Amino acid sequence: MEKAKVYFIREIIPLNIIKAYEAVGKKLSGKVAVKLHSGEQGNQNYLRPEFVKDMIEHVNGTVVECNTAYEGARNSTEKHRELIKEHGWDQYFPFDLMDAEGPDMELDIPNGKILKKNYVGKNMKNYDSMLVLSHFKGHAMGGYGGALKQLSIGCASSAGKTLIHTAGVIDDQTKLFDHLPEQDKFLESMADAASSVVNYFKGNIVYINVMKNISVDCDCDAHASAPCMKDMGILASTDPVAIDQACLDFVYQSNDPGKDKLIERIESRHGVHTIEAANELGVGSREYELIEI
Repeated sequence: MEKAKVYFIREIIPLNIIKAYEAVGKKLSGKVAVKLHSGEQGNQNYLRPEFVKDMIEHVNGTVVECNTAYEGARNSTEKHRELIKEHGWDQYFPFDLMDAEGPDMELDIPNGKILKKNYVGKNMKNYDSMLVLSHFKGHAMGGYGGALKQLSIGCASSAGKTLIHTAGVIDDQTKLFDHLPEQDKFLESMADAASSVVNYFKGNIVYINVMKNISVDCDCDAHASAPCMKDMGILASTDPVAIDQACLDFVYQSNDPGKDKLIERIESRHGVHTIEAANELGVGSREYELIEI
C-alpha cells in the first residue's frame, strides 16, 4: 500500500500556505468550506484572518465554524457572531456559522467504535469540498489539536460536540460535564466523528496544519498558555491521520527544550489514541512519506 504523502515547508508565511496546498496536487472544486478555529475571546495563539487571507482567497473559500458546547464567547449564535466581528473574520471573506439555526444535519457512522451518528451544522450541505486549515497545538482534553480535531469537534454542532465529549451518552450541552466518559472512549468518539465528515466529502478535502504559536492549550482556551516551542513549519496532505502523525513526530524529534511540556500534555491525555482509532477506521494512514518543499 502506497504511503500517504505529507508536504512540509519550514518558513511560515502566508504565501507558503498556498505553496503547501499546491504541492498536494488536489484542486478543491465547487463551493469550498474552509474549516479553521476562529479563536476564543482572550486567546492569543490562534491563526489570524490576515495570515490565512491569501489562502482562503486562493480557493475562493467560505470560512466555516460551529458554536461551542461550553461556557465562553462562542456558545450561542449571538455571542459567536459578535466575536467573529471582533476578531475580524468577516472583514475579508464570507463567514458561515454552520449551526446558527437548526435543525442539525445528522451523519451516520455505521462502523463507529463508539458513535453511530454525528451532528454537524446543517449548512455543511451547501459545500462541495473542504479545506481543513488547522493550527497545531496542545489541547486540554484531547492532548493535541490538529486535523482530526477540526474534522470532529470543529465541524460538530453544539449538540454534536456534546455527543462526542460524552461518548454518545447525551447531546444536551447543559449537562455536558455530568457525563464525561473514560478518556479513550472520548478519543475514539472524536475519530468516529472525523470519519463521518471524511466520508461525507468523499475525499474532496485537503488538510493543512500550521505549527506556529505551539502552546499546550487549544485556541478554545481564553487563558491559553504562551507558546512552549519554536515555530516549526507548514504541513499539507490529503490524509488527516498522516498529517497529524507527522506533526506529533516533529514534536518528538525536536531538540526544542519546550517540547517536554507539550509531550506531557499529549501523553497525559493519551492523545495519540485519536490517531490510532482513526487509522483503524480507515480514515487515513499513520505511514507517510515526508516531502520537504
